[in-house]
Amino acid sequence: MIPESFIQDVLTRTDIVGLIERYVPLKKGGANYMACCPFHNEKSPSFSVSPTKQFYHCFGCGAHGTAVGFLMEYCGMSFRDAIKDLAQQCGLQVPEDDAPQQDRAQLSSLLDATTRASRFFQEQLRRSPKAIEYLKQRGLTGEIARQFGIGYAPDDWNALREAFGKDYDSPALLESGLVIQNDAGRRYDRFRDRVMFPIIDQRGHIIGFGGRVIGQGEPKYLNSPETPLFEKGRELYGLFQARQAIRESGMVVVTEGYMDVVALAQYGFGSAVATLGTATTATHIQKLFRQSEKVVFCFDGDKAGRKAATRALENALDQLADDREVRFLFLPAEHDPDSFIRAEGLEAFKRAASDAMPLSEFLLQTLRADLDLSIPEERAKLVHDAKALIPKISAPILQLQTIRLLADDAGMSTDEVSLALGLRPAFKSKKGAAARPRAQRVAPAGPQRQLLQLTARFPELLDRLPGTLDDLLGESIEAQLLQSFRDAHDHDHFGPATLAALYETSQDDARRQLLKELLNRSDEDAPSGRNTPKPDDETRIEQLKAARVEFDGHLVNLQIAALDHEFQNLQQRLAHGEALSPDEKRRYVELPAEKQQLRSGQKSA
Repeated sequence: MIPESFIQDVLTRTDIVGLIERYVPLKKGGANYMACCPFHNEKSPSFSVSPTKQFYHCFGCGAHGTAVGFLMEYCGMSFRDAIKDLAQQCGLQVPEDDAPQQDRAQLSSLLDATTRASRFFQEQLRRSPKAIEYLKQRGLTGEIARQFGIGYAPDDWNALREAFGKDYDSPALLESGLVIQNDAGRRYDRFRDRVMFPIIDQRGHIIGFGGRVIGQGEPKYLNSPETPLFEKGRELYGLFQARQAIRESGMVVVTEGYMDVVALAQYGFGSAVATLGTATTATHIQKLFRQSEKVVFCFDGDKAGRKAATRALENALDQLADDREVRFLFLPAEHDPDSFIRAEGLEAFKRAASDAMPLSEFLLQTLRADLDLSIPEERAKLVHDAKALIPKISAPILQLQTIRLLADDAGMSTDEVSLALGLRPAFKSKKGAAARPRAQRVAPAGPQRQLLQLTARFPELLDRLPGTLDDLLGESIEAQLLQSFRDAHDHDHFGPATLAALYETSQDDARRQLLKELLNRSDEDAPSGRNTPKPDDETRIEQLKAARVEFDGHLVNLQIAALDHEFQNLQQRLAHGEALSPDEKRRYVELPAEKQQLRSGQKSA
């Protein structure tokens, strides 16, 4: 884990306006900067970037986040890569990135080797009539070949020696998978007589290659081996080139091969990517959802294609949300994406992708396969097999909808199916009646949120909080955040970047939502609107005085609520015939007076 304090330091040093302006033209609009949203199509600017909050928010589609979130969503980076990228720009080194200098030098040498090899392959393509003719037969133009950096590896055991010279014997070529070394220590090129497709990561680095044999030969497709640069279970071919098209189309289509990706782009469909000779992994799906909320898996309709689709389905279940959509497109047996778009055209492929089978339908179709649902035993097997899939669905509403469909197939009620799947634990008393789970005290939400909003605006108020917050707020999210605020304030680094850092590092949806609400509130420097000038010191002092009175009032309300809870608890115990200890009896008598004293002080204030 990257320390939260380091993330906060990076966000404090990062100019979010300058960062986003590299990708999106921004215009000053009062305290903030505005633009047309890069995450959805719009004509009027609704994308706002706040330099004081170090946060962006689109009032149209709801996209929001920090500089880290922007790099993840717009550039498709992982969280760690985004932090590294920003840290590098700030002249910082990620604390956990403690790889020795030797390892960093190794990665640099591997990237240099793959880049030089890619240039060589592209040069060789221009010299090879055979390779050019092959690409023309596949309907590809020189323009699309340049866009994807397509090249050609000559039919020669040591062709790369021409590009590397004496460096052909360097460790980098072996470690990057460009050459193979036999037991006798002799080297030869891994890729020979193949059309070469460079595999590019989200930062534009060439990390490996895929080679398609020309004519007959095995294997038909050959990928780079696993290296310090390239891990096929994490990478997607064409994602770097497809990012803009994915944002514009609102979907990403996952195909089985790089030729499918290039051919679709050639015919105008640029939102396609491909896995690299491996099944779709959970990491793949996480990357895809960073790019789009709609993912369409496009596989052949044969047995192998269905098996690949089932694997993708299984790995997608715990990545789902109710605002995310996964679909499955099975093309006719005589087609792959390449041949389909050439035969039927761009619009036909777009329609097929848009109308692809929803995940819930494919899941139930998979479960029903080879079952005769007129037989009770087969219906029982249907529900039994569903235990391995439906409980994994992380989108609660979709899970419920899928259970209802399964219940119809099984001839059972929704409750019965839920219980069979282990999704509705029952609370039973000794007499068999439904027992209520023990209620936990929850302090009023209003005062808690007000405390957060006030301390976010006026950190000085954190000094007025009591030593421990548990007695007032229990284990609420507000209590956790107030404690985080106070910790940062005690170390003299509480500010807008604190909220941004907490937002980025939080794994809890409710906590993130609350932080988002705090970050999305109007800039405190412009309380009456974007064009209000920044208040002077005297004005802020007056605002702080008013905030202090409001803050103290909320604290008193929370204290009264805590006393009420304590009194009611003792009262209930007495009503059930329980004996109180002497100290508890004394508290029972004193509590009403304490409460009255707090109320009196509140009125006089």
